[in-house]
Amino acid sequence: MRSSSKTGDKRLKILIVGENYAPEMTGVGRYTGEIGAYLAECGYDVSVVAAPPHYPGWRVRAPYSAWRYARERLDGVKVTRCPIVLREEMRGIWRLIAPASFAAASLPPALWAAVVERPDVVLCIEPTLMVAPAGLFARLFGARLLLHVQDLEFDAAFAVGHLRGGALKRALFGFESWLLKRFDGIVTISGQMSKRLVEKGVDPARLRIVRNWVDLDKIRPMQGQNAFRAELGLGADDFVALYAGNIGVKQALEVALDAARRLAGRTNVHFVVAGDGPEKARLMRDYGDLANVRFLPLQPEERLCELLNLADLHILPQSRGAADLVLPSKLGGMLASGKPVLATADAGTELHEVLSGVGVLVPAGDSEAMAVEIARLAAEGRHPALGDGRALASMFARETCLAQFRAFVDGAAASV
Repeated sequence: MRSSSKTGDKRLKILIVGENYAPEMTGVGRYTGEIGAYLAECGYDVSVVAAPPHYPGWRVRAPYSAWRYARERLDGVKVTRCPIVLREEMRGIWRLIAPASFAAASLPPALWAAVVERPDVVLCIEPTLMVAPAGLFARLFGARLLLHVQDLEFDAAFAVGHLRGGALKRALFGFESWLLKRFDGIVTISGQMSKRLVEKGVDPARLRIVRNWVDLDKIRPMQGQNAFRAELGLGADDFVALYAGNIGVKQALEVALDAARRLAGRTNVHFVVAGDGPEKARLMRDYGDLANVRFLPLQPEERLCELLNLADLHILPQSRGAADLVLPSKLGGMLASGKPVLATADAGTELHEVLSGVGVLVPAGDSEAMAVEIARLAAEGRHPALGDGRALASMFARETCLAQFRAFVDGAAASV
């Protein structure tokens, strides 16, 4: 048990308001869930207002419901679930409707918590920034208001084409800038996102960077036979290019699958896509004819290390428009597995800077260059000039990053 966090004899009360939360296994929900559990273990009194688990497939499964309020306790955290309007094709205006519906539904319980529980700190999670009004109300009762920016949702929505229109863009960005200036502190996950927030008017003195983490004890290099290879009918001489994670527009997986089409004649090269998301059905339809491509469902936590060790090469494509809006959280797990990483990243992006000298880099959107590099690696093996990815993964170490996050919260609580 870690030392309790108190002011005098009072346990600090933390209210987290965010759309995604545990038991979601990937994305924002995973990290927010671990933050809540970690702070509770440290002795904080933690409450959460969240939607039912629905990511990455944008589907709510039993025993949860998308249409009713519910309460539960997870890892010492009190969680209130709020309704959300979803559909599987989360494109266009639905990228606003879903978070707006959650923001509206979450407002009553968040306001109630602000009045009755009187939290010392309210931590809002972006996406979605639309929950910020509940935090602003809590400030009237003395709470400090913090924001954890996992994704610049408006930037990303316009970058990948979910939203269009100059007037809408100006309105949303103006609303965003006004809200961002209201927070007492903001933490984000990459240097480039921090720079973008400063451009939006955030005072640099109120910004911190805490990277999304990986548990280096759970994700590690494995030796010997791999159960996934056996299940897929792959031998030791088969070369596997693996993508594991969310399957959405920002991931631009068609670049990797176009590379697979170019390499269809190389019978020892196989592409495995493991995960779920709104683009999966389309990709399975468009690339289902390729014998060298396998699609797997999202894997349970206990099989994640073995899944990542299935790879001879991890592939990390990204949409050019969204490439500098986020440093992909899946990168930590890829590096921790000790296997090489091939990413599509242009010079000047943070992903390119982080992987320079460690990973294989090709221009964003260039499936031909990706195919060339995969063929070379399949034939020659890991290039000796590539650095140690496992060593680089230390920058994403779970205990270090969570301790940094706790320090960020403690700094805000000290000024209450």
